[in-house]
Amino acid sequence: MEELEEIYLEFEDKLKKTVAAMKREFATLRAGRANPSMVEGLEVEYYGTPTPLKQLASISVPEPRLIVIQPWDKSCIKDVEKAILKSELSLTPNNDGSVIRLNVPPLTEERRQELVKFVRKKAEEGRVAIRNLRREVNDRLKKMEKESEISEDMCYSAQEKTQKMTDEHINELDKIAEAKEKEIMED
Repeated sequence: MEELEEIYLEFEDKLKKTVAAMKREFATLRAGRANPSMVEGLEVEYYGTPTPLKQLASISVPEPRLIVIQPWDKSCIKDVEKAILKSELSLTPNNDGSVIRLNVPPLTEERRQELVKFVRKKAEEGRVAIRNLRREVNDRLKKMEKESEISEDMCYSAQEKTQKMTDEHINELDKIAEAKEKEIMED
C-alpha cells in the first residue's frame, strides 16, 4: 500500500536524522584528543554575520593534542579568537598573527566521568526521541485501521516493522554512545 510505504520512508528519514544529530552532538564533545569537529561549527562574527569557522579557515590536527586554525582572511583572526574564548570549549587560543593554536589538555578522571554521564543522558534522550517517533507511526497505523484503510493484520505487521526499525536505530545509537564513552575513558 502506497500510504504505508510513505509512512515508512518518513519514519526512516526521521530516525536517521535523530541518529545523525546524536553523532554531531557527540563529535563536539572533547575527549582529551584534538578533533577538528570540536571547533568547525563555532559561530564567528565575520563582518557582522555569524559564520561557521569551517567556512573561514582551514582546521587541522597536526598532533593528537593540538588544533591549528588558519583563517584565509588574516583580518578575522581576532574574531576567531573571540569566538573560541566565548565557546564552552574551555580552551585558550594562542595567536601568532597568522594561525591560532589550541592545545587540548588531557582530561581529569572527574571530567571523564562527567562526560560519560553526559553521553549517557544524551543517548537516553535520543532513545526517547526514537520511541516517540515509533509511537506517532503506531498511532497513524491504528487510525488507518480504525478508518478501515488497512486491515487488522496489515496494521499488526506494520507495527512489527515499525518496532524492528526502531530497534535497529536504537542499537545504532547505543553503539555510537558506547564508542564515545570508550573514547572518553581512554587517554
